Amino acid sequence: MKTLVLVNQKGGVGKSAIATVLAHYLAGLGLRVLAVDLDHQANMTKPLTLSGKAVVSSTTADKVLTDAAATVEVAPLVLLPSNSPTLLALERQPDRHTEFARNVRGFLRRMSTQFEVVIIDTNPNPDIRVVAALVSATHALSPIQLNQESLDGIRALFNHERVGVARIKERLNPHLEFLGMVPTMVENTPFQRRNMETLMGSSSYRERVMTMGGSDGRGEGGPFAMIPKRSVVAETQASGRYLPEIRNQTAARDAWREIEPVLRRVAHLLGVA
Repeated sequence: MKTLVLVNQKGGVGKSAIATVLAHYLAGLGLRVLAVDLDHQANMTKPLTLSGKAVVSSTTADKVLTDAAATVEVAPLVLLPSNSPTLLALERQPDRHTEFARNVRGFLRRMSTQFEVVIIDTNPNPDIRVVAALVSATHALSPIQLNQESLDGIRALFNHERVGVARIKERLNPHLEFLGMVPTMVENTPFQRRNMETLMGSSSYRERVMTMGGSDGRGEGGPFAMIPKRSVVAETQASGRYLPEIRNQTAARDAWREIEPVLRRVAHLLGVA
């Protein structure tokens, strides 16, 4: 079973939107998918619930950390919904943090017979939810925005003493594979072009941006992955609709042509397609 954590210490980068559409996409490939919303803002819970395509579990996401015997329903696509107040309280229980991380690991081991992929949407706060998810995940992916605030936060994404991806891989989870950063809401403006040049001008950052591989989305190299800014993506996130099923809108079809190759690349890097 592959466990992919969507992580970024900056909010508003499109992380939950990617987590949502990726859950739909992988389920559409015939994979058994579990979506876990550890973000108290519930930005993955809302659209997956509205879509009617996911079984909303009676087990809330906080139980993954607090309940050593947590279980979920069996279905092709299952959502463990966010429980905002309880999730926010977990950081304030430091004496239980080791227990929380251990419970996540045990939960994922139990789920390996029921699901093929777990998608975990995390909160931007660097707290125990992010740590516990990354410590037991197989893969991580980081949506980013091409603005100065996001670029300034990239260093913390990797090297933060507690939740930095590189630090966790080095100290706690040597099997964690970072799929890369994916610029989101990209616009063809001078400001964003300059920020892209800044990002690519640093070899330490450039090598961490996810590439699209060969012409078939496989192999190494190729152009850098990115997701353009399209209003229809925000609209589908708000309404719960799955983008490729909106066949009567040119904007939706165009947006899907741009997004689907990135999702296919993620599936390939996960080893599930």
